[in-house]
Amino acid sequence: MTREEIILRVSEKIRMIRAEVGYTQDKMADIIGVSKKTLVQIEKGRAYANWSTVVAICALFRETETIQFLFGNEPLEVLETVAHEGSDYRKEKTLGGKVWWREIERENGFILQQNILSQHFRILDEDAYRIFSSLDEEESKERFQELVKAPL
Repeated sequence: MTREEIILRVSEKIRMIRAEVGYTQDKMADIIGVSKKTLVQIEKGRAYANWSTVVAICALFRETETIQFLFGNEPLEVLETVAHEGSDYRKEKTLGGKVWWREIERENGFILQQNILSQHFRILDEDAYRIFSSLDEEESKERFQELVKAPL
């Protein structure tokens, strides 16, 4: 998933997100930091939200069914991976990928997974901490092999 694809998906669903939370256009525009005119243009499909607006929407409405449907239960992880161009820089506790993740490999206490919605990859340690994520399958598999072969 690319930044442009995320912008397109969120822009297409912004009206649905607003309806799901029960906000008027005025309230929604105020919350996400755009003018009502801009919001109307996005909702009518005449314009796309910019990256900053998309990030705000995903962060502020990450618990909505619409955002969960678009990105799974960890939408901010998807945005962080895309924003940092595929390289994750933090070690963060996850839920282990029981719902939105497909396990690709498991070895020496490490798990390589792929998100079934966004298609991005991540590596978890045995305690379900995310230690790497990337949009690049080859890079993810190489990093996984480095980790499983590293001396303890």
